[in-house]
Amino acid sequence: MGYAQLVIGPAGSGKSTYCSSLYQHCETLGRSIHIVNLDPAAENFNYPVAMDIRELISLDDVMEELGFGPNGGLSYCMEHLEENLDEWLAEELDNYLDDDYLVFYWPGQIELFSHVPMLRNFVEHLNRKNFNVCGVYWLDSQFITDVTKFVSGCMASLSAMVQLELPHVNILSKMDLVTNKRDVENYLDPEPRFLLSELNEWMAPWFKKLNKSLIEEVVEYSMVSLIPLDLRKESSIQYALAQIGNCIQYGEDADVKIRDFDADNDDDA
Repeated sequence: MGYAQLVIGPAGSGKSTYCSSLYQHCETLGRSIHIVNLDPAAENFNYPVAMDIRELISLDDVMEELGFGPNGGLSYCMEHLEENLDEWLAEELDNYLDDDYLVFYWPGQIELFSHVPMLRNFVEHLNRKNFNVCGVYWLDSQFITDVTKFVSGCMASLSAMVQLELPHVNILSKMDLVTNKRDVENYLDPEPRFLLSELNEWMAPWFKKLNKSLIEEVVEYSMVSLIPLDLRKESSIQYALAQIGNCIQYGEDADVKIRDFDADNDDDA
């Protein structure tokens, strides 16, 4: 059984910084982790990359040879990856053992994980390779400053959850940059009536029924919950990693390790 995080979310939400901090954290603990780059437009990494889609295809080459723009070129690259799941990706995955832990860094073009099927096909391929996979969705805390942005971010996350049908963890990133923590904390454990009242103030009166349905979907049914992450704190990284580990049942099928005690220790006991 292999384990995998699928790191998804809008561009600029902190995914790259997370991968770097996660690698350093696991290296400090002596824990093995492999980070896979699936962004054909990526350039620099300050951590080792276990697999790199740029060895298969790069955005610069597609834009130069086919004349595509950035968005169209990125979609073309991911379609090319989808066509090579049984060749390039399968061969790369064969280099890892059954209990290896892979972190897949996905580009930030939102339609790639919200409503087109390529990422879902990628996940199904990992499942066939006997990987337990968790979707880790990123929201930038700098934009969760009012109820409309909160609901918008939650609905984007919910779209990815429905599309992928995976265990899902939602990370509220860049908490170290939040000047007034109380503004964000109101949305970590939100009170439905308070949110509905705020939303009705922002929106025109004829949206009240829609507002009520949105708040029920997001809050009352607990469809989306957020885990705040401050990368300056090891405890915050460890907590997020533990939540993700619970989703993918990390280590639950591992053999129990029994320490060997010598005769002197037995006598002392």
